[in-house]
Amino acid sequence: YSMRDVQMPSRYFYDDVKVEDGKPDTIWHKVTSPTLVNQFGDTVTLGDLKQKVLVLDFFFTRCPTICPKMAQSMKRLQNYFTKNDSIVQFISISVDPRQDSVGQLKKWAEKFQIDPDNWWLLTGNRDSIYDFGIKQLKANIADPGVDTAFIHTEKFFLLDKERVVRGFYDGLDSVAMKKLVRDVPLLMLEKDRKRTFGEFLQELFSRS
Repeated sequence: YSMRDVQMPSRYFYDDVKVEDGKPDTIWHKVTSPTLVNQFGDTVTLGDLKQKVLVLDFFFTRCPTICPKMAQSMKRLQNYFTKNDSIVQFISISVDPRQDSVGQLKKWAEKFQIDPDNWWLLTGNRDSIYDFGIKQLKANIADPGVDTAFIHTEKFFLLDKERVVRGFYDGLDSVAMKKLVRDVPLLMLEKDRKRTFGEFLQELFSRS
């Protein structure tokens, strides 16, 4: 396939529209990252993950309902890209940071056999996390059922290397997950326009 034969993941949120030489130019919303702490106690930001596509969700370790299922879905995604882990980073951010210490994150990682090389579990300042979820990722728009006082959603968020939101997917729906698996390499192809989609898929599956 060529670039003309595939539909790239959409961009959803914009900050402004400028007009130059009579032509409109959309200024897409780029996510600003908070400073958080991962399951090793390291201070990190999304800016540390240059050139990687991001798949991100929200969770809390005491969750008895959707969070364990979301973790299983994320683990399947991670397994799918095991041979291509340089192209994508998986991130799960706790919405209950007061309870989810670094120690709790480590237990969660062990429970779901998380490969820490490309899956971060993050905790930190609650206000920063909720500001990120609502104002930056716009989780309440992606999922209208989200309570802004406690972000609890089954959505996975896909961000490109510019940190523009390119999609949100139901992590409990197998059809949505198949689409997400397809969209990740599409965004990588967007970074390397010299390769066609068919060439990229051939490379992806040959390594799997």
